[in-house]
Amino acid sequence: MVRTLLCVIFIFTHLIPSFSFSRSDNQDLWILIDLWKRRLYVMEGNRVKKEFLVGVGKEETPTPIGKWKVIDKSKNWGGGFGPCWLGLNIPWGRYGIHGTNRPGSIGRDASHGCIRLLNTDIKQLYRMIPVGTRVQVVGPILGRDEWHLKKLVRGDRGTLVMLVQNRLLAAGYYQGFMDGIFGGQLEEAVKKFQTDRHLPLTGQIQFQDYVELGLLE
Repeated sequence: MVRTLLCVIFIFTHLIPSFSFSRSDNQDLWILIDLWKRRLYVMEGNRVKKEFLVGVGKEETPTPIGKWKVIDKSKNWGGGFGPCWLGLNIPWGRYGIHGTNRPGSIGRDASHGCIRLLNTDIKQLYRMIPVGTRVQVVGPILGRDEWHLKKLVRGDRGTLVMLVQNRLLAAGYYQGFMDGIFGGQLEEAVKKFQTDRHLPLTGQIQFQDYVELGLLE
């Protein structure tokens, strides 16, 4: 059942709208964040230049999967954010890579969606990474419990919403932004899709809607 969705997830990062990546000084330098392994890799081309253990989003507040970029850097955020911050251009919220005052959360699913590093590690990463650096996040879009399928309703945000937007956009039902936000325009698109497919008219995405969208089998 979930196999098809997981296959779609694997190629999903290639379907996300192509943000215009401003080139950093080192065009081969980029970041790969693996949520399965809870690791952040600084990549130079296809070579791992540096590896860090990280803390990532909890089940209810997952780290967004996709292709992003570093859009700002700052120091001395204080509090729970540690000494350094690298902000990402995720459209449905404020997410970034930062330090922590809870070192025990590193290597765990413990954040509200941001990527946490030890303070000594974020200082090192901060020096290495310029604004404009590409960031690719890979991992389980449904959470670590692959058999749990979230019902999507108006007001929801996240990678799964963006995946539904992509499918409805391709089918001609949705004309809005691929921003990962379940708003009124997406709700109307879902209703039109449900009407055409003789599905219950809920304006929400549930199991049968996933099937009809080709995301589950």
